[in-house]
Amino acid sequence: MQHQKPAVGMIGLGIMGSAMSVNLQEAGFSVMGSDPRAGQRRLLKAKLTAVTPRNADLLGHSLLLITSLPSAKALFDVTEELTSAVPSGKRSKKTDRIIVAETSTLTLEDKEEARRRFAEAGIEMLDCPLSGTGAQAIHRDLTVFASGSASAIKTFMPVFKGFSKTQFNVGEFGNGIKTKWVANLLVAIHNISTAEALLFARKLGLDMSSIVDVLADGAGSSRMLQIRGPMMVQRNWRPATMRVGTWKKDMTIIQSAIQALDVPAPLFQAGLPIYAAAMSLGMEEDDTAAVFEVLETMSGTKPVEKSRSKPRLKKGQR
Repeated sequence: MQHQKPAVGMIGLGIMGSAMSVNLQEAGFSVMGSDPRAGQRRLLKAKLTAVTPRNADLLGHSLLLITSLPSAKALFDVTEELTSAVPSGKRSKKTDRIIVAETSTLTLEDKEEARRRFAEAGIEMLDCPLSGTGAQAIHRDLTVFASGSASAIKTFMPVFKGFSKTQFNVGEFGNGIKTKWVANLLVAIHNISTAEALLFARKLGLDMSSIVDVLADGAGSSRMLQIRGPMMVQRNWRPATMRVGTWKKDMTIIQSAIQALDVPAPLFQAGLPIYAAAMSLGMEEDDTAAVFEVLETMSGTKPVEKSRSKPRLKKGQR
């Protein structure tokens, strides 16, 4: 007997939230999304069950909510709105168990404070950040780092599977965001190393239309080479799969944790000025692949026209 898929509420219809919402809807979930931006609601109106500017409206649609937000302030605003909307008589009923899967990249302190505020209204919060870019989110190529109540994670697991490729229960609340910091440290390094390698290849006079394919199966490959390498070759920074401005916020959080724990991180630290330079060059809304242009500028290399993609080489041709 096939079980009916639960309704889901998505708070935040940005790069990640919109992709997750559409994938869940296409997977058979009934998704209601909320976002204060009218433009985002218009984009998603025909693709979801419903959209609304009011987060509290989602409580009438589903008890399973996902937050995908840009800042701690946005999370606390959501917390205030949802807790104020929960009737006091329902706050202790287990049959009306409201679970919020919080997927944003924030500090652990902010997540713990939001969890405390939710708990006062009988709402359970999970810490479930995601590993993957906006482009990966479109293709369900995400990893969920779920942390918190094991039973709540089990309840949410069918939803996670509706928009992601892999899902991990990483333990107690907060382990999710800690795991995400580690993953993002690697991404920060690999993104710049990809830009370095491709600029080196161009200076060597190699064929840029095939270089990513040639390197992708080698020992030096990485997901950033595979995902952002083509963007760098094409010099295509928009639409952003991860905005430089948002990434700078994530880097600051990681840097604070590294400093607090006195962890030597020479490669991560070396990359910070590159991302800072991208911000200074007005690339805040661009994809983080734009670090390639930063390195071009540093090297005095004249940008070239966008390369035309060639068919993927067969293994025997490499």
